[in-house]
Amino acid sequence: MVYESSNKILVIEDDKVTRNLYLKGLEAKGFDTIGAGNGLAGIQKAQERIPDLVICDITMPDMDGYSVLTTLRQDPLTAIIPFIFLTGSSTKADVRKAMELGADDYLTKPSTLDELLRAIAIRLEKQASLQYWCNIKFQKAAKSVFRDNTTAIAGGVGVAVGVGVGVGVGKASGTEASGTEASGTEAMNPDSSIFPCIPQLKEVFDFIEAHYHEGITLCDVAIAVGYSPAYLTNRVARQTGQTVNCWIVKRRMAGARFLLQNNNQTVEKIAKTLGYQDVSHFSRQFRQHHGLPPQAWRKEYSQ
Repeated sequence: MVYESSNKILVIEDDKVTRNLYLKGLEAKGFDTIGAGNGLAGIQKAQERIPDLVICDITMPDMDGYSVLTTLRQDPLTAIIPFIFLTGSSTKADVRKAMELGADDYLTKPSTLDELLRAIAIRLEKQASLQYWCNIKFQKAAKSVFRDNTTAIAGGVGVAVGVGVGVGVGKASGTEASGTEASGTEAMNPDSSIFPCIPQLKEVFDFIEAHYHEGITLCDVAIAVGYSPAYLTNRVARQTGQTVNCWIVKRRMAGARFLLQNNNQTVEKIAKTLGYQDVSHFSRQFRQHHGLPPQAWRKEYSQ
């Protein structure tokens, strides 16, 4: 396997012997390594150094690995960094919790250096492929905008056309969004909006409003509004306290509440209508936001 010498790997492990073993092994393979002896130190170093990948133990004093992952996923600067758990626990519940929190991989101790290197290589390659795909789409969108603008100016129109967005829904000027999901009869009103009224982000929210049911991702929104995913994540989180992906999910959840209350479609049909390919993913996400699975929520709050 060939690695880029610029790849920075952060290892968060409270056991000094184990931590140094991994650090030396990774350094021997050409990685730029960063070590942290506890969760708080790991978060600080991740925010300061912005590593290309994080390897983290779960059972640590003061702050466990789950809390570290949750904190990094909430910070726009570290939200999309690949994250691998490396721990002695291998129960199904632990693995499931790790994946639900957004971990990219889960390795159990004892793991050989080769096993760790393979996991790292897979995650870095996936991240590189995603970045490449986003860059290609961004370049195509930019070229399209340049051609559209040139045509408009030549025709005397003089109007700059937005990057790939034919939205104009204007929903972002509605009511302020609260920090929590509606859990009762506050189902989505078709004439209201969950998005905060922030003019600088109107284009972002308009695109989400128009396409949330199409399975869009952060990358799609970034391309549509003409920013890199990392910059857009930082900008939206700084102004709203939540990431782009959070707003996509919030809009889907609002749509889910409205559909559950106002028609008799199956949960599977509603999930597909909202852009979910997997009904279990939709049900799990709905329960995380509302405390009840969709069917139980419908029975409790249906009109």
